[in-house]
Amino acid sequence: MAGSNEFHIDHLGIAVRSLDGALEFYEKQLGFRVGLRETVEQEKVKVAMLPAGGPRIELLEATGPDSAIAKFIEKRGEGLHHVAVKVPDLAATAQRLKQSGARLLNDPRPGAGGHLYVFVHPSSTGGVLLELIQE
Repeated sequence: MAGSNEFHIDHLGIAVRSLDGALEFYEKQLGFRVGLRETVEQEKVKVAMLPAGGPRIELLEATGPDSAIAKFIEKRGEGLHHVAVKVPDLAATAQRLKQSGARLLNDPRPGAGGHLYVFVHPSSTGGVLLELIQE
């Protein structure tokens, strides 16, 4: 099993109603700069990545009412949506988690920035939606 020193926080995903509104705060008031801005059609979300000294802040705006982000905001309001961790071998990590009974929400697939990812359900992680990303 890989040691924890092989895992690194990639980003914190924050659900927002409006990217432009959130960027008013993060860019104009705090001084962050957008490193990447794109729409991820399969997730029905617009994304802005803000470098934060290694890990990043990912702002997420739903593009439709059936988006997971829209449902999250409807239920919980804006706020921390997930924590993303880079792993050295996503396929092996996902397989190990499945074998141990963890609930994965998807098979590895490309996401924002083209990285491969898997989401682990909060029921398996102590209440936090965890995104695992191929390093």
